Amino acid sequence: MEENLSRLLARVQKPARYTGGELNQTVKDKAAVDCRFAFCFPDTYEIGMSHLGMKILYDALNRMDGVWCERVFAPAEDMETAMREEGVPLYGLESYDPLTDFDMIGFTLQYELSYTNLLNMLDLGGIPVFQKDRGEGLRGIVIAGGPCAVNPEPLADFVDLFNIGEGEYMLPEVVELYRKAKRAGLSRSEFLKQAAQIEGIYVPSLYTAEYHADGTISAFIPHEGAPARVKKRIVRELDEAPYPPSFPVPFIETVHDRVILEVMRGCIRGCRFCQAGFLYRPLREKSPKRLCEQAKSLCETTGYEEISLSSLSTSDFSGLPELLRDLLPYTAERKINLALPSLRVDNFSEELLEQIQSVRKSGLTFAPEAGTQRLRDVINKNVTEDEVLRSMEIAFAGGHTGVKLYFMMGLPTETSEDIAGIIELAQKVVDLYYHMPQKPKGKGVQVSVSVSTFVPKPFTPFQWEPQDTMEMIRRKQAELVSHNKSKKISVHYHESKVSVLEGILARGDRRLGKAIYTAWQKGCKMDGWSDRFRFDLWTDALAECGLDPAFYANRCRSYEEILPWDFIDIGVDKAFLMRENEKAKKAETTPHCRAKCAGCGANRLKGEGVSCF
Repeated sequence: MEENLSRLLARVQKPARYTGGELNQTVKDKAAVDCRFAFCFPDTYEIGMSHLGMKILYDALNRMDGVWCERVFAPAEDMETAMREEGVPLYGLESYDPLTDFDMIGFTLQYELSYTNLLNMLDLGGIPVFQKDRGEGLRGIVIAGGPCAVNPEPLADFVDLFNIGEGEYMLPEVVELYRKAKRAGLSRSEFLKQAAQIEGIYVPSLYTAEYHADGTISAFIPHEGAPARVKKRIVRELDEAPYPPSFPVPFIETVHDRVILEVMRGCIRGCRFCQAGFLYRPLREKSPKRLCEQAKSLCETTGYEEISLSSLSTSDFSGLPELLRDLLPYTAERKINLALPSLRVDNFSEELLEQIQSVRKSGLTFAPEAGTQRLRDVINKNVTEDEVLRSMEIAFAGGHTGVKLYFMMGLPTETSEDIAGIIELAQKVVDLYYHMPQKPKGKGVQVSVSVSTFVPKPFTPFQWEPQDTMEMIRRKQAELVSHNKSKKISVHYHESKVSVLEGILARGDRRLGKAIYTAWQKGCKMDGWSDRFRFDLWTDALAECGLDPAFYANRCRSYEEILPWDFIDIGVDKAFLMRENEKAKKAETTPHCRAKCAGCGANRLKGEGVSCF
């Protein structure tokens, strides 16, 4: 294998993607382990090596005696071509062994447009793509988790079992069950029946979906003792959860070359468009003391010169002042940059700006999300225009001459006034800069406006809403650009076809599996990359499979309809999501969780009678 690999690497760009051997990788004696786990990231090395979840689970599995977890990434086109021409299968970076040598093959599903990569990686590794074709042998169990797994149905034909929720304890539990099944000589189907009894595990082959004549689901039926509802698993105490004291350090530049420090999970805000804000409830925080320990350990074992505080809304972390007070002397002395992404405009302050600039000035990004107050109320952003402008004033007074503003278009109830409001707000930011006496002298301002297309997602108050059609999206994008008359404002927006396909896959049922397979056979892979995306092939695949894209993306669903993900319990009550949907229609806001509990139900996951705070 090493001889073959040396020959291949001479033909490809960035060969360090495929060699392994990095500082802090884990190598074990194959003879001393009885379960080998291939952790597959369905995208390139640079993206996968930036992902915190992979680092956490890689460490958690390798802490287990008798278990060896290796990393596997999707090869770029040049490497895949060379591998297929030379007959070299996809392999683990640590051992160079093919996927067929692994007991379990795990995928993290971060983005719907990576689904064809999952199929392609299985095929390139010599693993049958369809679950039904893998026989009764126990080796090669395909498992998947991550945020997209909360609607696992589009991949039900290909995956043996899904992890629903957080994996630090659940995944080792599944691996331990596998080891027992292996020692007992159980078949694949016997193991899967046992795995279905673990809280958080969904085995799609143990369920049947039935449909009405109009294509909606009429029943979702469990078999052979599988639970009717699959309950999301969470880590209740983050301080006690496994967290890597080190992680492999790439030889090449990746998307995030830095220490990533997870400060909390969950979010108090309840923005109605944000799937992550509901999936990761209830809110759980790490202690500043524990975070300081982890930050120092990771800096010293990796050599990175930047720490990024990771969460859905970092400025909402209640321990932030204490953490910065204790961590900044360490980072300042060693010239380590401290980055705080995910800042909110309603709690941005001069003190916070001063702290994050104490080592090196970083760019500032804020997300008003909508251009008018009415639409911000619809999505429950709970941010006012005055708060946006106040934050801009603080940033400009602190020496910044450029800011990035994130917005969405295609939100429920959106009008032309809301589209125009995006540019109007950006222009107010420009005008504010030039009317400030304390602005940086001799420098102009630059406001970057980035506009994504709203995609309704499962387990949000907008899960019943239609997505804008491609024609509607393009009309709004043209309208947005036409409003911009200033050279101080740059406007960027996402490709509409990508958003449309994301919308189809996000709320799909298991009938979409045949379209995913057909699209992959036609050559679709790396769909998240603009230079590889082929919407025409996806359109052809959907048509050949007799599936209507509008059924999945562009229709309004009733509250009574059985949704493909309704059998999953993420802890947030469906009745709460309905109430939030109704409030959105009336542009009524809901206070954030620390101000007043809205009764979403997620506190149940922390234990009976336990508050979220």
